[in-house]
Amino acid sequence: MKKLLLLPLLLQQLSADTLEKSGDALLLLLPAAAFATTFYHDDAQGRVQLYKSAGTNLATTLALKYAIDKTRPDGSDENSFPSGHTSVTFQAASFIHKRYGTNYGLAAYALAAYTGYTRVQADKHYLEDVLAGAAIGVLSTYAVTTASGIAVNPIMIGRRYGIGVSGEF
Repeated sequence: MKKLLLLPLLLQQLSADTLEKSGDALLLLLPAAAFATTFYHDDAQGRVQLYKSAGTNLATTLALKYAIDKTRPDGSDENSFPSGHTSVTFQAASFIHKRYGTNYGLAAYALAAYTGYTRVQADKHYLEDVLAGAAIGVLSTYAVTTASGIAVNPIMIGRRYGIGVSGEF
């Protein structure tokens, strides 16, 4: 428990450049991990679903980036909304979770959330850009990916929230 409490302090010690580079690395590593996991499970159907969800995610993210001219916090360009890094990493994490279960998905979501954190800390995105990217990534996966095994999913109905568990028993 003490180690978890120290995490915010450790993150503050990292330079902005180091944070940004670690987020850039996860942009490549999480999708690669999702792809590799389809081979580990010998899951050709999952690989096709990964291609479809990644394509849906990229098309949606890029269309919004160029349709909405929102200046980045650092002023470098007009492509702040939504965060592409976050949409890609959350797409990969949600694919891993939906297809292979919570045991694989929790670590992937933690890394995807960290990627979003790095984008805000590096002054590349506002919080709403990151949240929108995460939502696009998750929704693009859930639109085309079927669960394999047991899946745990968030549920929201009106103002009520819960968790659903589904699978083949």
